[in-house]
Amino acid sequence: MITTELERAGIPTVQVCTMTPVAEMVGSNRIVTGSGIVHPLGNAEAAPEEEHTVRRRILESALKSLTQPGGSRRSGHPE
Repeated sequence: MITTELERAGIPTVQVCTMTPVAEMVGSNRIVTGSGIVHPLGNAEAAPEEEHTVRRRILESALKSLTQPGGSRRSGHPE
């Protein structure tokens, strides 16, 4: 997994995904749960304002995760 290799090189990473058990199994250090399988970084069927809010929450969760030490952490985005 690319996130594992980047971490080994000293580059902190966050993986946003919906299949978090798979991300944990392959060794991702910081995992943020996305909003859905087809659109993990948003909700294409939502109104534009709601879509913006969903994306912002996921991004904020990912950025917060980057401030934590690595080590198999899973974080959901706030609803």
